[in-house]
Amino acid sequence: MFLGENYLLTNNTAKKIYESIQNLPIIDLHNHLDSRELLEKENWNDIWEAEGATDHYVWSLMRRCSIPESHITGGASNKEKWLALARVFPRLVGNPTYEWIHLDLWRVLGIRKIISQDTAEEIWEESKKILARPDMSPREILKKIKAEVLCTTDDPISNLEYHRKANENIKEFKTLPTWRPDNAMNIEKREWKEYVIKLGERYKEEVSHLDGFLSALWKSHESFNAYGCIGSDHALLEPLIYFVEKKRAEEIYKKAMSGKELKEEEIIDFKSFIMLEFGKMNQETNWITQLHIGALRDYRAKLLNDLGHNSGGDISTNFIRIAEGLQYFLNEFDGKLRIIIYVLDPTHLPTIATIARAFPNVFIGAPWWFNDSPYGMETHLKYIATVDLLYNIPGMVTDSRKLLSFGSRTEVFRRVLSNVLGEMVEKGEIPYKEAQNVAKHISYEGPREMLLK
Repeated sequence: MFLGENYLLTNNTAKKIYESIQNLPIIDLHNHLDSRELLEKENWNDIWEAEGATDHYVWSLMRRCSIPESHITGGASNKEKWLALARVFPRLVGNPTYEWIHLDLWRVLGIRKIISQDTAEEIWEESKKILARPDMSPREILKKIKAEVLCTTDDPISNLEYHRKANENIKEFKTLPTWRPDNAMNIEKREWKEYVIKLGERYKEEVSHLDGFLSALWKSHESFNAYGCIGSDHALLEPLIYFVEKKRAEEIYKKAMSGKELKEEEIIDFKSFIMLEFGKMNQETNWITQLHIGALRDYRAKLLNDLGHNSGGDISTNFIRIAEGLQYFLNEFDGKLRIIIYVLDPTHLPTIATIARAFPNVFIGAPWWFNDSPYGMETHLKYIATVDLLYNIPGMVTDSRKLLSFGSRTEVFRRVLSNVLGEMVEKGEIPYKEAQNVAKHISYEGPREMLLK
């Protein structure tokens, strides 16, 4: 039965394991929650605002179905956008977005209808009434799903005022910032210099020279640490990190600040230097260092030109050097940093799994982005169980820009995890008690330990 009690669970042992973990609190080490939403937003106005307005998965699939941009990110009304999505929704079967949005509808809103052109109007009207209820605010929904700690993604320039207010006013769960210094590192971007100037103004540093730039970053790091930050997050297409003399970095920095075009080797040298600086900062505060590897951003030029960054035009590529590129960084911080590696292309999983076997301080992140489907999760978990240690996976990350789906994504992961372990028990590979313990550790105890160390 669609989304029934046996959803993704194929044997009785899996069902028993899932029953033991389904109501555990949620600790999410990586998401794109806007902390301001928890304080200023009382309720969503409609189903499109809740489900489609910020969701890149929805956008890209609507484009695949030839929906015009006016009905995705453009000027059409929210109702018109929802009706356009519902019209093509049956085409989405097999894609996890089909399941996630139905889970949101069924589990959170209590609307047990199949989304289609025929039901679109009914769902629109019914959901508007439900979303207006007091118990449907973002804050109340997070309470219902037992959110305990949510680690957001934040730019170093952020003053974190909403995090402070949220944690002062909300006692049921915490929102912790995560330091995301990509804008400071991406020296090849045309907006980099403007960003650096803003960084200097924010922390009252003269950034015309490298020392001032680094000082501003250290001040930002210290500020985040004071607000309870427990980690940094870095988007790396190809993690080429090696030792670079400070004098060389200063020359490249000065050239970039003067507006001159950089050579490819200069860009890579600067990024290598700055990533090692980030490692030193994190070592001092005992932060987790999260490396998200392999996303080729803004691949479709039209989306970038028309809509800007973060418009759903990113892709995966496997032509990157992970083992060679990370070797110096991992050896430099061997036993000194807790490092979580996420890969976008599943063919890179053997590389990071064997890296984790070699470095006890390295952990393999949850299936990320295009891999967070039931199929991707199952493949990921089974491979890690055979090559590394399933027990060491530091929990599920929602990676979501849409608060309404936090519970649904976590449910899918816990069901898949239960089924993988249940199959192993049924085949006589592991005892039931150990399977249950591993399920609880991955779902809650492991990520909690990460936060407390």
